[in-house]
Amino acid sequence: MIKAIIFDFGRVITAQKPLSLFRSYEIKLGLDPDTINSIMFDSQAWQDALLGRKTTEEFWHLIGPELGLNTADEVNHFRRRYHADEAINEAVLDLIRKLRGHYKLAILSNAPPDLTRRLADWEMRDLFEVVFCSGDEGMIKPDPAAFKLTLERLGVEPGEAVFIDDTPEHVEAARKLGIQGIIFTTAAALKDDLTKFLSFEFNRGC
Repeated sequence: MIKAIIFDFGRVITAQKPLSLFRSYEIKLGLDPDTINSIMFDSQAWQDALLGRKTTEEFWHLIGPELGLNTADEVNHFRRRYHADEAINEAVLDLIRKLRGHYKLAILSNAPPDLTRRLADWEMRDLFEVVFCSGDEGMIKPDPAAFKLTLERLGVEPGEAVFIDDTPEHVEAARKLGIQGIIFTTAAALKDDLTKFLSFEFNRGC
């Protein structure tokens, strides 16, 4: 019987930014098309942030020159815009709120060390019994230890949990441990997928 549901954060609970928005960043920064994500997220600075070796602020100031941002003011201005453009996937949040109180809920995210603060800013920290942030723990998905520690903190066995992530590699890592896995695409598809594992009626909330 499923007792816990574990969510990835980025591009699951947060909405996927449209490609047009990334292109607008590239135009503003004078970057070639389809390069900003690789510059930012294929970097050693990002890997260090995910493992807690750099703070989010340190990441931005390290990556700034690679984006053509050469002063602290330029970096901070773009950083504020980038974060202001982030949004919650309200349809997923609605599912989470309906599940709250019926299942133990957790976040397992590869993210820099400020994830808990961001959750508090969005007034959703209290929805989750456990928040595993790689930047706080020094380990990242698909490391099995990240999944095992999350299960331990939830107090459930692998077969009692469902894990939801938009990265197939992460879902496969969870499945290898005996956790039920769902590859996230849309909130509607997630609702349908969850009904395969849960004795839960979303429309009734019970």
